[in-house]
Amino acid sequence: MTTAWGTLELSRFPEDPHEKLRAWDASDAYLLRHLAEEEIPLSGTVVVVGDRWGALVTALAAHRPTQITDSYLSQEATRANLARAGVEPGAVRLLTTQDPPPGRVDVLLVRVPKSLALLEDQLLRLAPAVHPDTVVVGTGMVKEIHTSTLRLFERILGPTRTSLARQKARLILCSPDPAAERPANPWPYSYALPDGIGAASGRTVVNHAGVFCADRLDVGTRFFLQHLPGANGEGPRRVVDLGCGNGVVGTAVALADPGAEVLFVDESFQAVASAEATYKANGVPGHAEFRVGDGLAGVAPGSVDVVLNNPPFHSHQATTDATAWRMFTGARRALRPGGELWVIGNRHLGYHVKLRRLFGNSETVAGNPKFVVLRAVKRG
Repeated sequence: MTTAWGTLELSRFPEDPHEKLRAWDASDAYLLRHLAEEEIPLSGTVVVVGDRWGALVTALAAHRPTQITDSYLSQEATRANLARAGVEPGAVRLLTTQDPPPGRVDVLLVRVPKSLALLEDQLLRLAPAVHPDTVVVGTGMVKEIHTSTLRLFERILGPTRTSLARQKARLILCSPDPAAERPANPWPYSYALPDGIGAASGRTVVNHAGVFCADRLDVGTRFFLQHLPGANGEGPRRVVDLGCGNGVVGTAVALADPGAEVLFVDESFQAVASAEATYKANGVPGHAEFRVGDGLAGVAPGSVDVVLNNPPFHSHQATTDATAWRMFTGARRALRPGGELWVIGNRHLGYHVKLRRLFGNSETVAGNPKFVVLRAVKRG
């Protein structure tokens, strides 16, 4: 990507030589071009929210920005891109959406996320640090910026307008009004699960902003909860809730099998915080671990008995099966011989083909017109 601050070689994380998706898009380029053309002073505390693969903070590294992201993969991509650009360690401060934000913000750059709830949460968390002279610029592709997006900026920060579209990207230009009355932050949000879904029936779910199905149980997870593997009577099991989201699946397993050791894993900091809150809200007596990371990387090979997985089929707006494939291969490596991977997915995604290719087997545990629960066993 060529910018006013130089030409950058950027990549996603984990790096894949066959990856065709770029680590930046027209909205990143538009924002950087706007900063340069308008000669916006990048002094004081520069905060970049939602920088998907680190393109923005890598370009602006000389101004020592702070990045705030919900994505472990984005954070790791940022580290790699900064190192590739020769940026000195510590020049860019890397924070997560769960960390306390800076106490003062002089320049706020926002890459509009897919989740309106996450945008609301982050703007509300940052609003106290914004002052009348703070420069606020948002960016996104035209399809990502809606009337509701603009209303959020207007309601939380101040008067908002949009730029003309360029290469299907648009800017959000906001004039902060710190004196304006803003709403209380509604996140995290809790609700009770319905009956008829096994061990989790009637239990509490806690969702931080941006986590899938924040205010209700989605139909796919409901179906999965009705068909989870039971205790096998062979002693304590190590179970992984892979891509745990709000942790309802792993919590259900722990409730049904108190002797199980459950590892909750997700690449979203908001998701892992939600999973831990859900687990604790239900007073589960067993042992659990909560980990933000790249799937099962870091989990010892052959150390897991069961992996439960509802894989996403998109990555930062791009539709792809790469994430599911990496989750399946990671599960196979982590499982002991005889260990099982349980997967739920939409029928049309054809996960059984991938599982047969990888494990040599795939069994349909349950299905309905929309979803299917599959089981694959790691052979010795």
